[in-house]
Amino acid sequence: MRTNGADARFDRARLGRRLAQTFDAMTTILPSPPNFLSRVFELPAGDVLAHSVYVDDDKPRICSLHTLEPNRPYVTLTFAQSLDAKIAGQGGKQLALSGNESMLMTHWLRTFHDGILVGIGTALNDNPQLNTRHLPPFSADGPYKYHLPRPIILDTDLRLPIDCKLLRNYRAGVGRRPWVVTRAIVADGDESHVSRQTSLETTGARIIEVNTDGDGRISIPSLLVRLRELGIQSLMVEGGARVIQSFLGVEARHRNCIDTVIITVAPTLVGNGGVGYGTDLSSDMLPGVQHIETELFGRDAVVAFKVTQ
Repeated sequence: MRTNGADARFDRARLGRRLAQTFDAMTTILPSPPNFLSRVFELPAGDVLAHSVYVDDDKPRICSLHTLEPNRPYVTLTFAQSLDAKIAGQGGKQLALSGNESMLMTHWLRTFHDGILVGIGTALNDNPQLNTRHLPPFSADGPYKYHLPRPIILDTDLRLPIDCKLLRNYRAGVGRRPWVVTRAIVADGDESHVSRQTSLETTGARIIEVNTDGDGRISIPSLLVRLRELGIQSLMVEGGARVIQSFLGVEARHRNCIDTVIITVAPTLVGNGGVGYGTDLSSDMLPGVQHIETELFGRDAVVAFKVTQ
């Protein structure tokens, strides 16, 4: 059946309206975390996105990861490595190991946690933002936005620069206030330490004092207890090498430090000049783990384990 010009114009207009309605409907569909994460954390499919949605800082989150340990947060240890188990270049230089797909997964993983922790070495070498900037945006006029984890820096000697991205983002209103965890000092102690603390607090950081261990490092068990007291129910630990070693070593000795380990393995070799994370750990200092899930994200293999008690 042939149609005249008016009918054809009407049909095209109707089709255009239908396509526009379909497009609008598609853009209102909420972004979704990868199913890999729901399997790793044993979350019902309908509850996955709820772990990523922002709730006012003064209210409890809609959903949060929980551990059976009452005095510490749920802890996820995660990092990217090369095939030869290197996580950084020579001298700790940042390496772009993760591909776009696994990086996106990592940013979804960040939204699941109340806090995200790195050491001062990573903060100095990488100047990270520790946010979720790679995630697909929610509708600008919608009620949702992503949960941002609290940035937490282990910094025994308060070396974090006052012009770092974490503090700049906070002052600009596009990031959460970073917490800087440092050693507890006596009232009449290190004047230079006190001066650096004042500078960091003036530029936006919150300073958290925690006892050190026998090696002069922040005590991981004491740190976890303190973070739980401050309302951190779930913690994502991203490195670097010394922090990873500290958590693995404490887990092996105390069996009370890590719940889940997620490792992104990139198909590349770094060589002897790179920085590994297990060089100071003997076999009896490694915790037991049980494989949960392996999935390819682009070119990277992401492997998840539960730590066994």
